[in-house]
Amino acid sequence: MRRILSVAIIVVLAFVLASPVLAAPTWDKNPKAFVHGAAVELDGESWYFAGPGSIPPPFNVVDVPGHTWTQDSKNPFKVVGRHYNVGPWMAPPGAPWWATGEPYGVMLFKVDGIIAPWTWEIAEMMAAKGYVHYHELVDAGGNHHPELVVWLKHTAIRSFDFNGGPMPGAAHDVTPGIDYEFMPNWMEPYEP
Repeated sequence: MRRILSVAIIVVLAFVLASPVLAAPTWDKNPKAFVHGAAVELDGESWYFAGPGSIPPPFNVVDVPGHTWTQDSKNPFKVVGRHYNVGPWMAPPGAPWWATGEPYGVMLFKVDGIIAPWTWEIAEMMAAKGYVHYHELVDAGGNHHPELVVWLKHTAIRSFDFNGGPMPGAAHDVTPGIDYEFMPNWMEPYEP
């Protein structure tokens, strides 16, 4: 009887540890290559993803909440990111932000970014490839880049209800793969 109970406990523990939620990367275990508030270096100038960031003052981190980034070393116009279930620094600590039914800090998306201008032709081409959301770049003084944006493709690594964040009207069910419904703004001209 004791042996059966021990085997049952081991099986249950293995099942729990194999759970996608526990296996997923988390905000507090983010690889060092990915940085929140990372500067994107373009033609000798530093640019940041416009947003309130997830680290409280006095650090003044400018970034999209819950995101970490690394710039492609061979192509400075490409970035790779991770999108975690973490809100801006002013959100309640430890509260899930983007997906309220998922644990705080769990990774929701792998993000690919291409830095390019906004034109109708580029916008339509990017949207067709899954880059349906663009984000503004700002310098250290908060000035917007005169022409470039970061086109973002969010690829979900899990299923969840995307229901929080700054645009609750963009709520939708997400399944693994490219999320063509991720806060689509590709059709809105960039006007710095």
